[in-house]
Amino acid sequence: MKTKYAPSQNLSRGHYVQIDDFEMYYEEYGKGFPLILLHGFGGCTQNWHPFTNELSKYYRLIVIDFRGHGHSTNPQEKFTHRKAANDVFLLLEKLKIQQFSAMGMSSGGMTLLHMATSQSSRIISMVLISSTSHFPEQARIIMGRASFKTMPQEVKEMYKECAKRGEKQILQLIAQFNAFSENYDDMNFDNESLSAITARTLIIHGDRDNFFPVEIAENIHHSIPNSKLWIIHNGEHVPVYDPNVPFTSTALRFLVEPQKE
Repeated sequence: MKTKYAPSQNLSRGHYVQIDDFEMYYEEYGKGFPLILLHGFGGCTQNWHPFTNELSKYYRLIVIDFRGHGHSTNPQEKFTHRKAANDVFLLLEKLKIQQFSAMGMSSGGMTLLHMATSQSSRIISMVLISSTSHFPEQARIIMGRASFKTMPQEVKEMYKECAKRGEKQILQLIAQFNAFSENYDDMNFDNESLSAITARTLIIHGDRDNFFPVEIAENIHHSIPNSKLWIIHNGEHVPVYDPNVPFTSTALRFLVEPQKE
């Protein structure tokens, strides 16, 4: 993935709201049916900025900074996808949003799996990008060894751009990322739990993903009823920024067409 974020937009509509023990930051664009956009770990709302102009023509976008990411705080200095899902539901409660569609990149998609298995009737449709049902050994090795020094340059730039509180925030996020390598409870979805998902689901995955092998995406597809699978040839982790990949048009076609019926 060559581009993981875009510079802050001057016209971004940022808001802060108190959620339990932390202050959550989110941005809102457009009008219509709500579409929730969730970034990957270490990222922020800016990961979605390359796509918000087009998506906001069709949806009311709610673009969220997870706890400890971007502008959002995290006094506990801990992160799980299960807790992130609860955070998003609490924000939607404050915004009086009952039903919605959603898209999530990597950790964003993993958060959506928690949301879709705990309150299935609320998500009408969702797009999971480079997500997983569990952490395979190859991902645990990468997560356990990760440090700012060893990160690819484009990932370093994303962390620096998205960590609005500087180096301390970066170090906290990397420590939380390292902790995933020893966590066997947070991401632990079996075929039975995935089969309970009722949302129309599009699964997008690169066949060269170094975190989550494509076989995991194939299994998620086979487990979730009414799901579709788009494997991107030569795609790495979160391959949707490649200009040769028609991500926005494909995602919109999947999300919007049933509304026209």
